[in-house]
Amino acid sequence: MDALTALHTRNSVNLLCEPGPSKSQLENIFKAGLRACDHKSLAPWKYLVIEGGAREKFGLLMAEVKRISNSGELDDALASKLASKPFRAPTILVVAAKITEHEKVPEIEQILSAGAGAQMMMVAAHAQGVGAIWRSGSMMFHPAMREGLGLDEKDHIVGFLYLGTPSATKALPTLKSEDFVEYWKG
Repeated sequence: MDALTALHTRNSVNLLCEPGPSKSQLENIFKAGLRACDHKSLAPWKYLVIEGGAREKFGLLMAEVKRISNSGELDDALASKLASKPFRAPTILVVAAKITEHEKVPEIEQILSAGAGAQMMMVAAHAQGVGAIWRSGSMMFHPAMREGLGLDEKDHIVGFLYLGTPSATKALPTLKSEDFVEYWKG
């Protein structure tokens, strides 16, 4: 698939099954993420791969973070639901911004760079026939999630990319550039 076709047809796929991406597909996905815009070449990215049995640990971490954010309260049904979420895909990539103090590159630019990398990774997955959806939520901003994933206190999680084989397809939304673009005349 050529680059423009991949960019024009990328779509989130929320119904994913085995198999997950191969090692070579993952490598292509990481290489794409590493080409994101990067002011002063700080390389503010960290990617964690969660597969196999690590998904169970990740689900338990999700439930624990929710329990902590709810002042220690979490009913069993919600805990079970959260623990099962990582099994919606065979592979999960945690995309984080590794923040470096720099006088010319504020933290927000580094977070945006990590987000741009995540988007490039989503397109690279699509270009290889790998289904993907970028998931987020309040838990990714909680310090206990960062800590549980072994990230530094100053780092920021920008998303969880769920990857696998699409088990269903959905139509692309109809969006027209003219509905979003204006030419500013100053």
